[in-house]
Amino acid sequence: MSAPILDIAALAPLLGPRAQLAGLDVGDRTIGVALSDATRSIASPIGTVRRKKFMRDAEAVLAMTAGREIGGWIIGLPVNMTGEEGPRAQSARAFARNFARLTDAPVAMWDERLSTVAAERALLEADASRKRRAEVIDHVAAAYILQGALDRLAALSREDRR
Repeated sequence: MSAPILDIAALAPLLGPRAQLAGLDVGDRTIGVALSDATRSIASPIGTVRRKKFMRDAEAVLAMTAGREIGGWIIGLPVNMTGEEGPRAQSARAFARNFARLTDAPVAMWDERLSTVAAERALLEADASRKRRAEVIDHVAAAYILQGALDRLAALSREDRR
């Protein structure tokens, strides 16, 4: 049971017609989790896992998404603004490799540059308190990551129809 790690274009043809995607924002202390709707149009944040050890973290993510028809996983890749990959990107890739061994659904990495900044800005605009922002920032960032991937998949689908 080892799913491949793909780019988003390679993921698209592997998805069933109503399969949801799950998005992960993997940080040092937490993992934000988001899910798409069955039409893969909208990403919604669903929760945050406090990091402990990889297997416990992965089991918590899988439990949070249990009962859903997960057709693929999108894991945020924290690329530097210069486009280079640093230690955080290497850590995210290692998490993706290990996580892919636990699922049959394919895993894709998605450039998450500025996702946390965008999530923070949206929460500020929504007038969320500092405490509330701290509670939800990770899974809101996961939704931003997943929404970017969903938008790209939709664009690829439009290109294929031409």
